[in-house]
Amino acid sequence: MALITRLSTQSESFNSALRTLLAFDASQDESIERATADILKNVQQHGDSAVLDYTQRFDRVSAPSVAALEIERREWLAALDQLPSGQRQALETAAERVRVYHDHQRAQTWTYTEADGTVLGQKVTPLDRVGLYVPGGKAAYPSSVLMNAVPAKVAGVPEVIMVTPTPDGVRNPMVLAAAAIGGVDRVWGIGGAQAVGALAYGTQTLSPVDKIVGPGNAYVAAAKRRVFGTVGIDMIAGPSEILIICDGATPADWIAMDLFSQAEHDEMAQAILLCPSASYLDEVEAAIARLLPTMPRADIIRASLAGRGALILVQDLDEACEIANNIAPEHLEISTENPQQWADKIRHAGAIFLGRYSSESLGDYCAGPNHVLPTSRTARFSSPLGVYDFQKRSSLIHVSQAGAQTLGRVAATLAYGEGLQAHAASAEYRLNLSN
Repeated sequence: MALITRLSTQSESFNSALRTLLAFDASQDESIERATADILKNVQQHGDSAVLDYTQRFDRVSAPSVAALEIERREWLAALDQLPSGQRQALETAAERVRVYHDHQRAQTWTYTEADGTVLGQKVTPLDRVGLYVPGGKAAYPSSVLMNAVPAKVAGVPEVIMVTPTPDGVRNPMVLAAAAIGGVDRVWGIGGAQAVGALAYGTQTLSPVDKIVGPGNAYVAAAKRRVFGTVGIDMIAGPSEILIICDGATPADWIAMDLFSQAEHDEMAQAILLCPSASYLDEVEAAIARLLPTMPRADIIRASLAGRGALILVQDLDEACEIANNIAPEHLEISTENPQQWADKIRHAGAIFLGRYSSESLGDYCAGPNHVLPTSRTARFSSPLGVYDFQKRSSLIHVSQAGAQTLGRVAATLAYGEGLQAHAASAEYRLNLSN
């Protein structure tokens, strides 16, 4: 099997080949769906006892009560104090950059006043309580703690509750340190679909939240999908994706490693390069072959590149942009001279990295913008996680007496037309009918 698929837009079969490459079976495993539904129902009905049962069954952690599963703040602070200085400084630097970036997203309440004194506007308020799911054990991502918690606190959310599984009682110190740095308010050592259920429905010990964010395994994703509507969720993320547009002048090793940076996530991750130079694609393919054996996660990268990766020869960079808009990737690198001119042609991408030095990995950790991004072509209609996900908007309508004379007649006319007489009468009661 080839290391990676080679395609050309000049081939008659290109469009069908691209569709096949992009196809991702998002159908749900029925056994996972059934198990998740049972877990959620049990948590909803039995609360604490169900959470304790599942925590013992799946994480092999016994506790006398759910309260005993709370991880106290002093433990987070101890984890922070015991981090090597380099790791602590990196986390603090990343957190500050994420905070500064997201400060620019914060929306404010606004109003305007019409000539007759009527005031219209919008009130912006934060959510009251947010639940943050963080994977535990080996798959621990302190960067995700920052990317989810910091925007919530910038938005003004008073209480951010973090849940994280602690299999066999093992607690990840970097995750706890990130909770301390990111402004998390409380942490519970529970995970899986049972944690999602506890956050959504509440138990005797945990109060329900308004929204659940953060990554998790297939059971967590299925649980988030099921509780949506009872609470808000951020998104259901698919496999990681990177699409690179390159003019052929960036060192081939750089581009190969950028492709690896997403391929190493899992076998279903997708890494694609678009370039108008066939000889450059040859260079990148050679770099892939040379560098792959040096990667600790070489088997995962190899499976990802062989199954869903591609090096695509395009006619020019304009065509590359057209294809990029069709793919609507999670991460888009524009590794060219004058990258802004090509970025101006991009309509659909989760995050756009401009220039040869803007590697996607910087966005994952510390550039500042959020790394929680739409996948599986959903960038056509959705956006990165941000402060706006933790704020809600209420319309403000303060109609003056004079305004009621004008608006009342309009509203009554429309209400009669719809056959809603009470609506019409409600508006007409405010009219000064002597006028």
